[in-house]
Amino acid sequence: MRKKVNKELFDKFYEEKLVNEIKKDFAKRQELRKNFEAQWQLNMNFLMGNQYCAIGENGEVEEYAKQYFWQEREVFNHLASLVETRLSKLSSLRPKMSVVPASGDEKDIKTASISKKILQSIAHKLNLSDLISEATKWSETCGTSFYKVVWNSSIGKVVAVDENNNALNEGDVDICVCSPFEIYPDSIVANDIDECESIIHAKVYPASKIKEIWGKDVKAQNLKVFSLGSGMSIGGLGYSTSASKITDAEMENAVLVIEKYQKPNQEFPDGRLVIIAGDDLLFDGALPYKVGKNSNKAFPFIKQVCIPLAGCFWGVSVIDRTIPIQRAYNAVKNRKHEFLNRISMGVLNVEDGSVDIDNLEDEGLSPGKILVYRQGSTPPQFMSSQRVPTDFTLEEERLLNEFEKVSGVSNLLYNSNAYSQNISGTALSLLLEQDQTRIACTTDSLKSAIKRVGEMVLRLYRQFAIIPKLMRIVGDNGDVEMFYFKSSDITSDEVVFESESEVGQSISQKRNMVFELLNRGLLSDENGKLSNRMKSKILEMLGFGIWENAQDINDMHIKKASIENLKLKKSQKTRVLEVDDHDLHINEHIAFMLGGEYAKAFDKDESIEERFLKHIRTHKQMRAVQAQIETTTQKE
Repeated sequence: MRKKVNKELFDKFYEEKLVNEIKKDFAKRQELRKNFEAQWQLNMNFLMGNQYCAIGENGEVEEYAKQYFWQEREVFNHLASLVETRLSKLSSLRPKMSVVPASGDEKDIKTASISKKILQSIAHKLNLSDLISEATKWSETCGTSFYKVVWNSSIGKVVAVDENNNALNEGDVDICVCSPFEIYPDSIVANDIDECESIIHAKVYPASKIKEIWGKDVKAQNLKVFSLGSGMSIGGLGYSTSASKITDAEMENAVLVIEKYQKPNQEFPDGRLVIIAGDDLLFDGALPYKVGKNSNKAFPFIKQVCIPLAGCFWGVSVIDRTIPIQRAYNAVKNRKHEFLNRISMGVLNVEDGSVDIDNLEDEGLSPGKILVYRQGSTPPQFMSSQRVPTDFTLEEERLLNEFEKVSGVSNLLYNSNAYSQNISGTALSLLLEQDQTRIACTTDSLKSAIKRVGEMVLRLYRQFAIIPKLMRIVGDNGDVEMFYFKSSDITSDEVVFESESEVGQSISQKRNMVFELLNRGLLSDENGKLSNRMKSKILEMLGFGIWENAQDINDMHIKKASIENLKLKKSQKTRVLEVDDHDLHINEHIAFMLGGEYAKAFDKDESIEERFLKHIRTHKQMRAVQAQIETTTQKE
């Protein structure tokens, strides 16, 4: 009994000590990241239009008020339109992922095809395109965003029920986007996640969610979170409004969950994951996910940046660079409007004591007003006003050009003189290509992140898909394909892109490219004809959708031949039909006999060779008979 009590006391002491250590480490990382976090808040404020703020001496975002009541303080938000333009260009970058076979063996080629189908299915199931858009918004605003790829055991098909009548699911891959506010690396000078020794993911959850996920009741409290609020007054003389801003808000009945991921080392060969919620320890164990190279334990995070910064973990946003230009532009426009106010409203020159000053201030010199002034004094007069200096207009144009140079984007057809200068189509294409090159760093980071997401998805399935899983994909011709797979079917996780399409290509550019390929005969077969499959693919590339709902007959023949290979291997009955495409069947059977799977089956059962050869001879005989019939028919 005493030993049991001592063990309970020791466990409690150990948990309290571990929770305190994690909290101290978290506080240290918060302080280390404070300056970056202030810049992110400033970027978000400027993007939303709350642009009369700055980072104060205390390291926090502070707003500043008008210096005079008449001061024009309007916001002319060109920064937001630049970010929207970049997001629009990046939204067209959604490369299709494929998988390189582990070897040239027929079996590895087929398993690579299964892996490709898995990626297609998970992209559709989890709306991967929307997740990429969300991550890109964060990276364009704050400079950095993250994907978290994990195995969620609470989703998927129900496979069993426990003794408490709780459903047990088969589990599935789950992907979420993490803002930079949630991630705390151990070093801000690490270039990538793999160079960090540990990473903390901190997020505020409702207390009820903790019970649902981890099955533990924890003490809730009111926590500060970022929220949208009303900013300081903007506007000018005689009118005012407000802009939204990022501000602190309280979330009731909330708990801060801290997940600390530690890389495998000598002390923890399988890494370590510690999860705490408030003052409670939820989990302490090895890293659960083999998402690193060669199926090693690694962090389930992927970083995406807007512009990489050498020697820094965090990326840089274009907003960081354009904030000074936006401030200068607002100042020029507002000073220009103040000058126009002076010209339109005028500035009165009044002799002291000659008129009722209070009445004149309240009502001004309205049309038809009777102005009474003291006899013998000088009547009020407007001071001579000057025209608006041209320097305002010149500076305004310089700042607009500077916006484009610094941000790396421009709308050539709107801002350039391409029409008036009679620029050739080739020159205009080169200008457009140069415009796309300016955001190459961002597109490279986005493509690298998508590729690593695909690799992690395959590695998680290879680790957790022990029992066969059923997945669904939509084929090239609109047919719905269901397929089973398990972890042993994933022999390669080397993800590549099917095509390196240029970002920002318009529909007309893509159509012209397809027509050029057609004219050069690159899409035709050796006889100069287009197959049904290629016709359907061309219509899809042209943007007309999928017109043919029927399955491609060649695909159906290949699938039938593959089924026959499995039956012949297992010594099951097969039939050769007159409607078979004998050439396709013969090629599929020969390809299988040349692969490693056939060699292994031959070592166990040598009679497999005779079965395959007999089946192939039957195809050749029926092909010869059909050819003879066709020749006789043509002569008649």
